[in-house]
Amino acid sequence: MNAFDLAHLGARLPSPLEPVEDERFTRRGLRLLLKRDDLIHPDLPGNKWRKLALNLRAAAGRPVLTFGGAYSNHLRATAAAGRLLGFDTIGVVRGQELADRPLNPSLARCAADGMRLVFVDRATYRAKADPEVLAGLLDRSPSGTYVVPEGGSNALAVEGCVELGRELRGASDLVAVACGTGGTLAGLAAGLGPGQRALGVPVLRGGFLGGEVRELQRAAFGGPRGDWSLDERFHGGGYARTNPTLDAFAEDFEARHGIAIERLYVAKMLYGLVVLAEEGAFERGTSITAVVTGSPS
Repeated sequence: MNAFDLAHLGARLPSPLEPVEDERFTRRGLRLLLKRDDLIHPDLPGNKWRKLALNLRAAAGRPVLTFGGAYSNHLRATAAAGRLLGFDTIGVVRGQELADRPLNPSLARCAADGMRLVFVDRATYRAKADPEVLAGLLDRSPSGTYVVPEGGSNALAVEGCVELGRELRGASDLVAVACGTGGTLAGLAAGLGPGQRALGVPVLRGGFLGGEVRELQRAAFGGPRGDWSLDERFHGGGYARTNPTLDAFAEDFEARHGIAIERLYVAKMLYGLVVLAEEGAFERGTSITAVVTGSPS
């Protein structure tokens, strides 16, 4: 272990697996469990811990440059890791227009944790993987800066998320997770045991995520792994968006079970599971694990 491993920060691993009684599932003969990855660490909850752990080991204390939108949980987690472990962080933020505005609470937290924020226009952000664009960003960064992609999703992140699947082997028939960039689903599916399947609920519109998951598995493992699928219907209008139906659902779930529900990822996944149960998508006797990947801001 080097000094920049996350392992010594007191993570709660494996994260708790909690059965919940919810009549929308029980009356259909279904069992619901919550995988409480939101309880792994107060500053680095859920899939952010799992996706960053191996990347930060590889960075070995070098400055880390990464990417995200104005409300990116990934940027916040990376900034927090930098504060906790003592390395510099640079966050490339989508939206040049944000540079002249007061920082929202998410970006303010990044700055308070020591992250240097670099605002770029949306065209530049879309081209962030282009070698010339990336070289320009690195020219303005300290020598040796380590790059982590948007959402933290790369081969190392996928390998880190395999452990989530391993922790859930034999625990349920189906494991559902909200998806932004696809790295968590790619690793989760690879770690599950025979007969288990993973369901990804994308929180962005566009229908591109299947290709991203396949490419991430190719980069991490050389080819496809596990049994996984996507249901694209529950994005709630797109990234960082919600709607009255989703808000009402989340408030009701919180009241039923006493658990604070993050709106932009977790609520969409849970809402999707309830709709699928109502549609009869699951056979009686099916056990379902919902991965709680983060907590409300």
